[in-house]
Amino acid sequence: MYAQLASEERHYIAISLKKGESMRQIGRDMGRSHTTISREIARNTGKKGYRYQQAQNKAIARHKSKSKAVKMTAQLKSKITLHLEQDWSPEQISGRLKEVDNVCLHHETIYRFILSDKKQSGQLYKHLRQQGKKYRKRYGYANNRTGIPNRVDIDERCNKVNNREIFGHWEADTIIGKGHQGAIVTLDERVCKLRVAYPVNTKQANKVAQAITQVLQPIKTWVESITYDNGKEFAKHETVNSQLECNSYFAKPYHSWERGQNENANGLLRQYFPKSMCLVDIAYEEVRIAVHKLNSRPRKCLGFKTPYEVFYENTGVDASKLDVVHL
Repeated sequence: MYAQLASEERHYIAISLKKGESMRQIGRDMGRSHTTISREIARNTGKKGYRYQQAQNKAIARHKSKSKAVKMTAQLKSKITLHLEQDWSPEQISGRLKEVDNVCLHHETIYRFILSDKKQSGQLYKHLRQQGKKYRKRYGYANNRTGIPNRVDIDERCNKVNNREIFGHWEADTIIGKGHQGAIVTLDERVCKLRVAYPVNTKQANKVAQAITQVLQPIKTWVESITYDNGKEFAKHETVNSQLECNSYFAKPYHSWERGQNENANGLLRQYFPKSMCLVDIAYEEVRIAVHKLNSRPRKCLGFKTPYEVFYENTGVDASKLDVVHL
């Protein structure tokens, strides 16, 4: 069972961070899982960094609120409805209410609220993402996953990047339209989960490289590396490296879990661009709106902060206001 951190432990985390120690090292020193340390830091890091006393006060407030019964007031229902219409999941809404409003409402209660709305001919259930889909392995000829010049294997990537201890490292892929018509190039920062994306009418390597450069150019300062799959559409990775001054790595063939974050986020984006949809004539603005919704959702792995918020904490830049230069 997970044991709450004590005040002394939070103080130790603050001191260790100032010394530049990694989350894994702090976890080893404290006899705690590094995921516990990561969650604690993500949940309680602001513009001034991790502040242990503030973190302790928030923990005490959360503990006190657990004993309070929460009534589904009209105001609370209105807030839940608003977030559902933004395509947040019940778990994301529950977590955000707890972190921001100090309201403990189980996500199952929100599901019951949605069911009640549906029985009254409401439409809130339509904002739920489909669950329980079986994974279908993506098959292809071996030569479609080779022939990338100067390919650098993911094994060469630094362990600190693998452990998400360093900011500015991205994962890339494409989602394909119906009948392989058109695509959307997607990129995700590994620490803050920020997603950027750009539509292309063809998967030609030069077009894909141009799309990556366009969408990351406004934040190139925070692009240290990009990890790709082995599709030929990424054959021009060296062009991207030159323009963004970054490095590139490639996952092992058919090892999609080595870019698990990007694969998962692609599934979320499919809510707006299903496999039955042709993507040839899709406009950037349509993609931008869908991606904005994803970046505005609180994430459990970020302590129910949003990718926008964590990106801002690491860079001081509001990524929701970035402009892409269309070349």
